[in-house]
Amino acid sequence: MKIGAVMAKEFVTVRETDPIENVLKIMTEKKVNGLPVVNEQHLLIGMVVKADIFRFMIQPGHIESCPVDWVMAKDVVSVHPDESVQEAAGKLLSNHIAAMPVVENGKVVGVVSVEDLLKYYSTGKEQP
Repeated sequence: MKIGAVMAKEFVTVRETDPIENVLKIMTEKKVNGLPVVNEQHLLIGMVVKADIFRFMIQPGHIESCPVDWVMAKDVVSVHPDESVQEAAGKLLSNHIAAMPVVENGKVVGVVSVEDLLKYYSTGKEQP
């Protein structure tokens, strides 16, 4: 089974200039722990996760005015939609991450999370 059949096809991306506070609100509303960060051409340039934001918030500063660029990971682990579910699971596991973007030709076409894989393995069903 290819990961393209399992990935979440409805997802949100953010820009590197978006305020961290707004990104955290989006994550809370969408009930996700991470979001791909894209540039003006919608090419993947990073990944921001709640854990990084929370570590940043411990430090005194102005979270409402700081951009995502300050906390996002720039060396992003991703998967191609043609890779297998097992390959994607291996990448999540070996990199100790909970979610990663699915990228084709530099553009984010989906997101796959540990939760998506658990749903797939427990039900054998593809994502809508």
